Amino acid sequence: MDLVGVAEIRAMLGGVSRQRANVITNSKGFPDPVAKLIMGKVWRRRDVARWIAEHRPDLSAD
Repeated sequence: MDLVGVAEIRAMLGGVSRQRANVITNSKGFPDPVAKLIMGKVWRRRDVARWIAEHRPDLSAD
């Protein structure tokens, strides 16, 4: 399972700020994290990539 945290999501979103990434990852419709660890939440990379393709197509790697 390929997992990503907020730092990786920031990069996937084109280098947004940590604050902006937190707003996005906590918004309704963003994929639910698969785990909440001491270091923070983690998501499946494919779920985040799918969300980006749908909601931020200009950033999609596809």
